[in-house]
Amino acid sequence: MDKALASQILQLAGLAQIVLAAGSVAIPKVLGWNPELAKVQTLIKQMVWVHGAYILVINLCLGLVSLFAAHELLNGSQLALLLTGFIAVYWVSRVLTQFFYFDRSNFPADKLSKLAEIVLVTLFISLSIIYSWVFYLNF
Repeated sequence: MDKALASQILQLAGLAQIVLAAGSVAIPKVLGWNPELAKVQTLIKQMVWVHGAYILVINLCLGLVSLFAAHELLNGSQLALLLTGFIAVYWVSRVLTQFFYFDRSNFPADKLSKLAEIVLVTLFISLSIIYSWVFYLNF
């Protein structure tokens, strides 16, 4: 496949991750974190917020790297191989978590929430495929 096309696909994946990070700011409100976290110890509450912030920052940074350094992620170097491998594992593990770990019994059931879940899962699967493919290209 043409490296220019692969670079454009990586840039789109980067943009998608940046949009995902921006949209993630709404997750605490949508899932009602504040009332739920009011029931737990302060340390647990702080850990949930810190972990959420770390995930948001990682998604943002992976998006920025993909958007602005797509060519470098495709250059076949050891760094490109390891970084794209890490990103692929990151997104594949997110998909597996979605389907095999999360308890969805209290997930909002309205149409907008269901649509948002479909969009997000489609994005997570797409990112898993893209970064796995780019990892493969770096061999």
